[in-house]
Amino acid sequence: MDSMRDRFAPVVTKLLDEDPRVAVVLAEVGADRFTETLRRHPDRVVNVGIREQLLVGAAAGMALTGLRPVVHTFASFLVERPFEQVKLDLGHQGVGAVLVSAAASFDWPAGGYTHMAPGDVALLDTLDGWTVHVPGHPDEADALLRRAVAAGDDKVYVRLSLQSNPHGLPVDGERFRTVREGRAGVVVAVGPMLDAVLAATENLDVTVLYASTVRPFDAPALRRATATAGTDVVLVEPYLAGTSTAAANDALADVPHRVLGLGVGRAELRRYGQFEEHVAAHGLDARSLRTRITAFTAGAVTAGV
Repeated sequence: MDSMRDRFAPVVTKLLDEDPRVAVVLAEVGADRFTETLRRHPDRVVNVGIREQLLVGAAAGMALTGLRPVVHTFASFLVERPFEQVKLDLGHQGVGAVLVSAAASFDWPAGGYTHMAPGDVALLDTLDGWTVHVPGHPDEADALLRRAVAAGDDKVYVRLSLQSNPHGLPVDGERFRTVREGRAGVVVAVGPMLDAVLAATENLDVTVLYASTVRPFDAPALRRATATAGTDVVLVEPYLAGTSTAAANDALADVPHRVLGLGVGRAELRRYGQFEEHVAAHGLDARSLRTRITAFTAGAVTAGV
């Protein structure tokens, strides 16, 4: 199966051919995927080199001229390093762009901590008006990329990862999807965490919601789920643990509730190892998730009992 990032260049190349507003801004990373496209659209495919602040600043300038820039590099270089430009050049100037990241929280452990960005979504949460898509499968990445580019002048972040669920689901870029229904708690699985969550909650009497778009947070879906499953809520996110706990608390502010945020821990893992080892070390494998979910939901009564 191809990866989410494998879908990125073909999708955006097609959009470049179809829509004269679309432009692509790169900072060396991924430039080899646009060699032929650059020949066809030399005025709308720009590689600024290893200059991440310029990457975002140039995209904002394009947006000011009416273009719809798609900006791509590793997450740590796209959100964290040029954060001031994301805040000012895009946000303060009131223009939009589509930021498309790669490497996610720890897709390339050998690259070291400079190439890891578990705090990217939490950082964007400090700014107003961002839509955040976290696809869990290449087919979903394809659909959400197209939706993001077509979203007028909105500010959109599309978080691509090597981690993927085995099957894609229909995604609309807005609502959480109910995957399983139960009566002893609600588990929200974000993007590529769905497969592990389904394995972890097998035979547990919990509702599982799937979120491929996390901002705006689908508060109505969570409220509907808790109306029948109870107000114990577990959020399983592939980035910094607790990133969405405030959003879940706001959604349930008028009812007694508990929220547990599971995700990437704050402690830096300095023995970089393999991707799967990072998943396990952060307790995001199915076995660890089951232990933590059942402990929080007091056993999450077995379905059918």
